[in-house]
Amino acid sequence: NFQRLHLMSTGEQLRPLEGLTVLDLTRVLAGPFATMILGDLGAEVIKVERPGAGDDTRAWGPPFVGAESAYFLSVNRNKKSICVDLKHPRGAGVIQELAGVCDVLVENYLPGKLHQMGLGYDQLSRVNPRLIYCSISGYGQTGPQSQSPGYDSIASAVSGMMHITGPEDGEPVRPGVAMTDLATGLYAHGAIMAALLQQHRTGRGVHIDCNLLSSQVRGGGVRHLNSGKEARRWGTAHESIVPYQGFRTKDGHIVVAAGNDKQFVKVCRVLQLMELTDDPKYKTNTLRVQHRKQLLHTLSQRFLQEQTADWLRRFEGSGVPVGPINSIQEVFSDPQVKHNGLIQKMNHPTAGSIAVPGPAVRFSSFRPAEPTPPPVIGQHTVQVLRHTLSYSDDVIQSLLESKAVAQNEVS
Repeated sequence: NFQRLHLMSTGEQLRPLEGLTVLDLTRVLAGPFATMILGDLGAEVIKVERPGAGDDTRAWGPPFVGAESAYFLSVNRNKKSICVDLKHPRGAGVIQELAGVCDVLVENYLPGKLHQMGLGYDQLSRVNPRLIYCSISGYGQTGPQSQSPGYDSIASAVSGMMHITGPEDGEPVRPGVAMTDLATGLYAHGAIMAALLQQHRTGRGVHIDCNLLSSQVRGGGVRHLNSGKEARRWGTAHESIVPYQGFRTKDGHIVVAAGNDKQFVKVCRVLQLMELTDDPKYKTNTLRVQHRKQLLHTLSQRFLQEQTADWLRRFEGSGVPVGPINSIQEVFSDPQVKHNGLIQKMNHPTAGSIAVPGPAVRFSSFRPAEPTPPPVIGQHTVQVLRHTLSYSDDVIQSLLESKAVAQNEVS
């Protein structure tokens, strides 16, 4: 509260989660992505890593920037890293004490594992009734698969996502981005924010069960549930809207999304194929879906006659949603991406100058602060023990000597 009052009195912009402390017991992607968003919004995030290897993604490379994995760097800014051996009794005790003074705990251990260490929700909530405890797992905290380890690729397969992703006549495809992990991280972030609102009203915390399978199943399956028909792969096309897909051009690809009959007429006008609008087979979207093969052949032949940039100029101002299929290099050269501030640069203590994707959401009440770089393993162990838990130097030295905790000398 003092920090909040000080910021207000000095006129500094207060970030929404300023003064909130998050104990982060997660690794890989879904959990670290969720806690990074909380950190971007002003929360103090204390990332707990196992001594030695740390977060699994520290070894996920190439690419590396210096000795640091680009994967790890991309989802761990604005965090403090402490090394704690949870299997050591004194290490588990440190986590218990931290949970007692934190507002939120996020973890992605196998269900029941932390309970065995005395760090389950029922145990920690007795010490801190206000604690919001978010568990992220592969399949949920209970059920026949709850003890199975969960990774994005497995969940995207089990959930049916791979079954409906890929070329129309090709094999199932894993999306090029870990969408299941990212979706789960967003669900977790949203659930934590809702729980904070509830905590403000009731004074009590809650246990949140967030998992990869549920996050991905929630994203699809509507057709099957309502018609009983099996979904299939459509490549870049849409099962229920035509034209709504990618087309090859003379030098690349363009995606066109005609979501209604008026937009279809506009597409035909830009393509100089107005005769299609007079064809009774294409008068409505339902009819265009029924006769998609012939229509798409005609459109595809026309798109091949011009370059992508030329088509984009022709469609400009038409009201039809269109866009190029960019390479990743082209993405970060895009003027709108640059304008939206999606490239965030910072200086890392060992990797030097690094760049990562920045926050996706803007607030009118504050500008994103200069981010702190992703930490090296155990960079803040002593700092957190001293300032968050008020441990004396003798106690800290004893913990270090016992190897219950470890400190990295990089500052």
